[in-house]
This record gives sequence, structure tokens and C-alpha cells, in this order.
Amino acid sequence: MERIERIHALHRILSAARYPVTVQRLQEDLECSRATVYRDLAYLRDYLMAPVVGNGEAGFRYDPSEGERFELPGLWLSSEELYALLAAQQLLVRSGGGVLSNALAPLQHRIEKLLDEHAGGRRVPVERVRVIPHRTRRLDEPAFRTVATAVLDRKRLAFEYRARSTDEKTRRTVSPQRLTHYRENWYLDAWDHDREALRSFAVDRIGAARRLDEPAQDVPDEELDRQLASSYGIFSGEPKGWATIVFSAKAARWVADEHWHSQQQGRFLADGRYELKVPYSAGRELLMDVMHYGADAEIVEPASLREQARALLQLALSNYDR
Repeated sequence: MERIERIHALHRILSAARYPVTVQRLQEDLECSRATVYRDLAYLRDYLMAPVVGNGEAGFRYDPSEGERFELPGLWLSSEELYALLAAQQLLVRSGGGVLSNALAPLQHRIEKLLDEHAGGRRVPVERVRVIPHRTRRLDEPAFRTVATAVLDRKRLAFEYRARSTDEKTRRTVSPQRLTHYRENWYLDAWDHDREALRSFAVDRIGAARRLDEPAQDVPDEELDRQLASSYGIFSGEPKGWATIVFSAKAARWVADEHWHSQQQGRFLADGRYELKVPYSAGRELLMDVMHYGADAEIVEPASLREQARALLQLALSNYDR
């Protein structure tokens, strides 16, 4: 057990103790020598100003009149927790999450310093973990910060929004509810005051964002989940129906392990193919995912979605008939 873990464990033991704890018991609980116990007690008392009272004969405890008010100062994490936090920050850098990784950069320096002090200078071999960004979108960092601040501060937000489907620019005033990261992009779930409805906005399409002084109107989590998380993908809303897709036996080995939707239903067919059923509201994103599998996927139901897939495939094929 390293020093930071021992100090943390020692603090827990003394905080919970109703009677003095002997040095022998501290040795056993902390898995260290008698001399180390005394050094840690002195560090806790003299450097961290903990209310340690007692002696080597009777044992040690916190002064009952002060012990409940004392807390360890600063950031106290185990070495494993520090390694995990630093590795997560490195993963953000490597995954292209520039906005978040920039915000965490000052914390990274503190974590590295703590690791150097308490973990014998060992470093996290983050280069052993490789993350390859896939079709990431550029975010306007000031806009993201404004949006995130409004979400956390529960304030209304005004911004210009250019819809990707129509390229039309509109002014929106919303009560932000939550940020969602989905498929390498950030989305803002919000109550649109002009349209009096819940909407999802791609943050990379938000411009001239401005936090307002008015408090945000809160929408219950149950309603957010019902309207924005119950259907397939980010194109949410009340599900209009269920889609049934059948995958070839070859593709089944991949699809059976994939998470498409929280309410999905899947089963292997007798011939080795895989049948997947998912709820959906708008078919565009579902069609994109199904066509990713090419000839190894077939939409069986509903007929309208099947026809949309047929039309898209015929249109794609026409590009090669010239």
C-alpha cells in the first residue's frame, strides 16, 4: 500500500474509532511497519493538522471534540483512481474530444504531480491505448462552453441555428435540459420556447450562443426520456413503429453483439441469420445503419421503410450506370 492510500485508510480508521486504536492494529490494517505507522501519524497530525491524540501505549484516535469536523484537504485519490483519471484524459485527447480535453488540461498537470509524489514517479503508459477518431466534427469551443454553462447553471439560452437538412438559419430561445454525446457529435436537448416543444440541436450547428438571465424551464427526466430517448438514435420523438431487419449469417456474428436501442429485440433464426427489431420515429438514421451492411441486411417490416430502402439503393446504383 502506497503512502496516499495509507493516509486515506488511516484517516478512515481514526474517524470511525470510538476508542483509541493500538499501533499493532494499525500495522495490520495498513500492512506496514511500526515505524511507518508512527511516520504516517506524525504526517497526519503535523502536516495535515489532523486532531490526532494518544500515545504508543494506549493507542491513537481523533479528538472527539474536533474529529467530526476534520476532513482531508485537497484531492485524495488512490493511485489506481489517479491512473484511471489520467488515462481517461489521454483518451479524450486521442479521440479528438478537443473541447473537453482542453478543459481538463490543467487537471492533468495536477494529476501527474500527485502521481509523481505518491506513486514513486511511475507513469501511465497511455501510448499503449490507441483511439482512432472516426468522422469527428469540429466544434466552436466558445459556443460549446456557453451551451454547457447554460445547461449546468440552469439558465435560458439564445442562439442562431443552421439546420443541416435545410441549411436554414433561425433564431432560437430555449431552456437547455441536457447535453448528449452521440456518434462523435454533441447535441443539446432543450425546450424550444417559440415552438413550445422539446427539440435536439447539433451543437456544431449553433452560433452566436448567448446565456440569458432568465432561469431555464425544467422538463421532468421522464418526459425527456419518453420524447428524446425512446426512439432510435438522436432523431428521437414518439416511436411511430417497429422495424424488423434480418441479417445474413455472416453479419449475425457482429449484429448480435451490437447495441442499437435500449428496447431492441433480437433472435437467431433457424438458418443462422439474425432478426433484429427496433423502435424508430424517423427512418433516415436507421436506413443509414442498415445500408452500412449492404447485401447482408434486409428490412422486412414495415413496408414503407422497406420501400425507402429500395429507392435509396436504386438511386445509389444509378450513379454507377453512367
